[in-house]
Amino acid sequence: MAEEGQQHPLKIYYWIWVLLFVVSFFSYMVDYLNFQGAVRWTLILVFMFVKAGFIIAIFMHMKWERLALKLAILGPPAAILVLIWLMSYEGLYVEDTRLEYYGESTMVPQEVPHH
Repeated sequence: MAEEGQQHPLKIYYWIWVLLFVVSFFSYMVDYLNFQGAVRWTLILVFMFVKAGFIIAIFMHMKWERLALKLAILGPPAAILVLIWLMSYEGLYVEDTRLEYYGESTMVPQEVPHH
């Protein structure tokens, strides 16, 4: 006896496909309109996460999975992102305390002698 799987309507896939094109268009517009600094990188990251979310949810069928499986798959990357954020926060703290205690560096790189 063959097992029957759940069939999702193709309309959902077409809509997500169109939405991915729209979000990609906005992502390209960030470069075309020449945004700079934090705004540029914030928009790039937001559009990247939106596209990744659509792909994971629909094309990788995560939307239809049980909560336990969703947490098992998405939990470790979320924990890694938190740890990366903590490391960057600590790095800023270390840099600030070094500058506070030792001041600005006065070291000037010397030229390497040519033989």
